Amino acid sequence: MSDYLPLYHPADKVPCTTSAAVTAGQVLVVSGDDTVAPSSAAAIAFGVAAYDAASGAQTMAYRNGIHVLTASGTINANDAVIPAAAGAVAAIGSETNYNRTVGVALAAASGGKVKVALRLA
Repeated sequence: MSDYLPLYHPADKVPCTTSAAVTAGQVLVVSGDDTVAPSSAAAIAFGVAAYDAASGAQTMAYRNGIHVLTASGTINANDAVIPAAAGAVAAIGSETNYNRTVGVALAAASGGKVKVALRLA
């Protein structure tokens, strides 16, 4: 009988190598083999960057919790949010792929920022 252990459990914070420069608080997506980059508009979120990192450096990705993220466009309280360009989030709008959902907005966007409860882990 063999044993099995996961790499990270619980996976609420995961160390990552970047494939592009990352700024703390940006939504991250898997960009290649074991690498992450700031999100684009058509991606599945992996986590939120814990700190700034140059391309090829390490950062930590938060995969749960409540975060203040950059808002792209109008976001209302209780909107499901999805990745947007440059590591931001946008309201899901007419999008039907709920697999891309980062989380739920806890308040309306204000000053270009929005409070989001992540739903990644």
